[in-house]
Amino acid sequence: MGRFALIILVVILGVGFSSLMVVNEGERAIVSRFGKVLKDDGVTKVFTPGLHFKIPVVDKVRYLDARIQTLDGAADRFVTSEKKDLMVDSYVKWRIRDFEKYYLSTNGGIKANAESLLQAKINNDLRTEFGRRTIKEIVSGKRDELQTDALQNASESAENLGIEVVDVRVKQINLPANVSNSIYQRMRAERQAVAKEHRAQGKEQAEIIRATIDANVTVKVAEAERKALTIRGEGDALAAKIYADAYSKDVEFYNFLRSLEAYKESFAGKNDVMVLEPEGDFFKYMKSSDGK
Repeated sequence: MGRFALIILVVILGVGFSSLMVVNEGERAIVSRFGKVLKDDGVTKVFTPGLHFKIPVVDKVRYLDARIQTLDGAADRFVTSEKKDLMVDSYVKWRIRDFEKYYLSTNGGIKANAESLLQAKINNDLRTEFGRRTIKEIVSGKRDELQTDALQNASESAENLGIEVVDVRVKQINLPANVSNSIYQRMRAERQAVAKEHRAQGKEQAEIIRATIDANVTVKVAEAERKALTIRGEGDALAAKIYADAYSKDVEFYNFLRSLEAYKESFAGKNDVMVLEPEGDFFKYMKSSDGK
């Protein structure tokens, strides 16, 4: 009997706990009973945060996040008024405004369905705004205006989903990959042409500088050689004058010194051989100190 009472108690406790429904802060809940949404005076009943009761097994609870959500999808292609393609990366801040409408329009409040429908509407609105503007207008200061218009249009478009669009922002605008590659190649070719022109100008200036330096060097070397020849000639003239003065003072002594130098130079090598006549003038100072 005690065991049976314990089982009954456990069942009662289980049924009691399963009858409780806890809705957390930042959430709302919608309950369907036998496949039909619970309503209050013909309006879908939305359970606010707190502790509520439901019928176990029979009632199915769908919890809905009432906080602001971020929808950050992949970049999409848009066309400007100039028929130019752009890859636009954007994000959307949104939250549920009408929980009944949201629940019905998204097939039971499934977030993925809601984001898919909202993304399509946002892209259509952005496509309209981009189609009204040129690339220059989009990237040169009118992006805020574009985002404001897109937010207004998206707010109107999302009403039938029970969604309030809080903000629409464009994160990044790029050209398609094939267009970007062609532009980069053209820019690279232009830069290479400019670099080639600068190199040619540099080479031209280098040749001018090199030729100027070579001319200056040639002139300086010629001037130095001229001065060297002048100094050498003046030195030779001075030496000749000194020799002449010395010769005029004592001719015999001068001849004697010159002969000694000649002897010294002639017999400097140990293996030198000279064949001369003994009676020649070359040996006159070796025969006699006075050269007679």
